[in-house]
Amino acid sequence: MEHATGTRRAFLKAAGMAGIAGWAARRAGGLAPAVQAARPRQKIILDVDTGTDDAVALMFGALHPDLELVAATTVNGNVGIEFTTENTLRVFDHIGVKVPVYRGMAAPIVRSDFPSPRTGGSPFHGQYLDLPASRSRVRETDAVDFLIATYSRPEGREIILVPVGPLSNVAMALKRAPRIVENIPEIVLMGGAHEMGNVTASAEFNVWADPEAAQVVFRSGVAKLTMVALDATHRAQVSREDAARLRALGTPAGTAAATFIERRVQGYMEFDRQARPAAPVHDALAVASIVNPAVIEAVPAHVDVETDGALTVGRTVVDRRTRSTAKPNARVALGADEPLFVRMLLETMGRTAPAA
Repeated sequence: MEHATGTRRAFLKAAGMAGIAGWAARRAGGLAPAVQAARPRQKIILDVDTGTDDAVALMFGALHPDLELVAATTVNGNVGIEFTTENTLRVFDHIGVKVPVYRGMAAPIVRSDFPSPRTGGSPFHGQYLDLPASRSRVRETDAVDFLIATYSRPEGREIILVPVGPLSNVAMALKRAPRIVENIPEIVLMGGAHEMGNVTASAEFNVWADPEAAQVVFRSGVAKLTMVALDATHRAQVSREDAARLRALGTPAGTAAATFIERRVQGYMEFDRQARPAAPVHDALAVASIVNPAVIEAVPAHVDVETDGALTVGRTVVDRRTRSTAKPNARVALGADEPLFVRMLLETMGRTAPAA
């Protein structure tokens, strides 16, 4: 399994760089390299709590030629489940793609609410995204049931699971059907932190929002787990100038991404007192790392989650000690290549959905 996954990553890295080279050539007025053979697309499922950065991740997953977005499952997180579900539908309708959407958990798996109850809306997300109301409909099947059904079949071994919100759906599926872990080839999640938190000094929001769920996932024994932490996402920020370049693309995805990123930049400048007019687009970086692993810098480590403690609830404890008896259970992204990430965003958001 490790050798096969390594081969896949090497192939996708080369393919991703070829796509970026082609985009750069076209921007410079030259010709893109000829495509000699159709590349197999990597299947993914995105598990989202759709606010602004999830929206960019969804568009990236739906439009990148090396990815096949099988489905999106929604979860309570940045905003409540009714908003995350509607926002996900809005994104797909806006860019003109047909991707099934399954509504998931409206609360954490153990707690009745977040460790500290939500108060008001988020300055980074609002409630509804600034897109027209959805026309498409959510599927009747529950997201947890969908995940269980998908990974109960051998075909599930071809689909990378990409949770970029609280891990409630994934953990509940694992608790209700533990055997599905054998068919999940890889989990690439956005969440956690090593040297920095955001919702608290110790914790990143996605893990903090449902720490018991995160603990289930990190202890699940999944074949491969990559944690794209805040440490990495804050090293791959997208600037206000980059947002202008996205808007200039003139595509539905480029225009929407520019709007979302501009809101994020304003939020980080106001609420994080960040001087540079730029912001991390956390979830999109996790998706980009599947296409081109070089966009993140990851190290092996043993990761567990603190579920108690007034100051540390939701902290991802990243153990890199050589004297530790706990074997690594994750690859933890602590760094990222900002210029590469921005180029990948521009290339992907410049695409439009094929005509139906």
